Amino acid sequence: MPVPVITVAQMREWEKATWSSGVAEDAVMRQAGAAVARCAERMTAHEDFVLFLAGKGHNGDDAAYGCEFIQGRCGEVIRVLDPETGIRELPAQMARKPALIVDGLFGIGLKRPLSDAWKNLIEQINDAGVPILAVDVPSGLNADSGLPQDVAIRAERTLTFGAVKQGLLKPDAADFVGQLEVAGEIGLSPHSFATGLNLTVPQDFLGYPPKRPITGHKGTFGHLTIIAGSPGYHGAAVLASRGAQRAQPGLITVCAHAAVRLPVASQLQAVMVHAGAEDFALPDSCSAVVVGPGLASAELTDHFKNSICRLWQESPLALVADASALDWLPDGPCAPGALRVMTPHPGEAGRLLQISVAEVQRDRVAAVRELSRRWGGCIVVLKGHQTMVGRSGEELYVNNSGNPHLAQGGSGDLLAGYLGGLLAWPELQKDAVRTVRFSVWQHGAAADALLKTRPNFSIEELSAELGLARA
Repeated sequence: MPVPVITVAQMREWEKATWSSGVAEDAVMRQAGAAVARCAERMTAHEDFVLFLAGKGHNGDDAAYGCEFIQGRCGEVIRVLDPETGIRELPAQMARKPALIVDGLFGIGLKRPLSDAWKNLIEQINDAGVPILAVDVPSGLNADSGLPQDVAIRAERTLTFGAVKQGLLKPDAADFVGQLEVAGEIGLSPHSFATGLNLTVPQDFLGYPPKRPITGHKGTFGHLTIIAGSPGYHGAAVLASRGAQRAQPGLITVCAHAAVRLPVASQLQAVMVHAGAEDFALPDSCSAVVVGPGLASAELTDHFKNSICRLWQESPLALVADASALDWLPDGPCAPGALRVMTPHPGEAGRLLQISVAEVQRDRVAAVRELSRRWGGCIVVLKGHQTMVGRSGEELYVNNSGNPHLAQGGSGDLLAGYLGGLLAWPELQKDAVRTVRFSVWQHGAAADALLKTRPNFSIEELSAELGLARA
């Protein structure tokens, strides 16, 4: 199930309930330490030297147990009870060329400003040029606000325990947190939270999507129509089509501007390509529509844009609006029961809401809820670092897969096509939010898989990897 996003106070209540139930603190810390060890092993190679910096609190105990449980590496722990100890011992340890530093100096309880000596130590650790794994929270970062206490550890990865502390998802925290992982099962007693915000984890998609029925045929899995591609932007229609093919709907039709029909068609085989972006007609068997990729040409008429508006307002079909089409959408209600998805990046969200990008990023939760409320209760995919998915009045979900190498032209076109291809299957429309979340997770997971072997991957290579991740 999704991992809840909670405050430090809620985490403390959870811990208190756990200790009251008879669970020993040491037993939980040992499980947390084992999770640290496994994470450190994934970040290093056999026989690498891993340096564990353990403070005086429970966070330090978690790090120390991590050193005890690590396998196949040379681990050493320094108990840093005061900054002078760390400042004195760090240079000698750096001379040993550690492959990883595990930061267990401060935990989630840190509220006070740091002394100059602690700031100096943290800056030395950051400047060492060694990847850092932060235990629960980067030392020096406020786990509620996401702001540093003047300075904070800049981790490559943060392994947090039990649930996600809300500060770790704040935009200002991103450069300190790095890649966020959650060790949910560390022996804490069962507890439920009604926070409205959750982190998507791969385990959410065990057994999903369901197996295709053995008697299925092309009609079973739907017919996706992609309205995309205009002069100067025909590649977007191709990429959206390739993304859709990875989702394997029964049929795919592209309606492209007449001027680009030939270059679009020449790059596709199984996809039907029509010259119809200006005066499109949806096939009778159509079950879902994607509109927007590559529709940025000045040659597109007002008549065409108005047709897209009517489609959004009136069509009973599932519809995904992306890219340029977002600027044409009328607000207000849509056809009763109709499935609607919009996929803005922060700049597009700001234009729709008539606020700045900074305001969108400052409160992404509010932006998602307001976009959904104004545009007919649609599902919103607010893209960017930790893409957020959801609709007004329901649970929201933060996606944690993906990396900065997704910031390439065509990445969003690929996602829109893949999402539309999945939603073309009527079975996957029944739990549409989960299907949308799955699409976003797969898109990011494909980029993560590629990054392990080729950090300069192209969008075409991303297309080939899309959909291969398994929970």
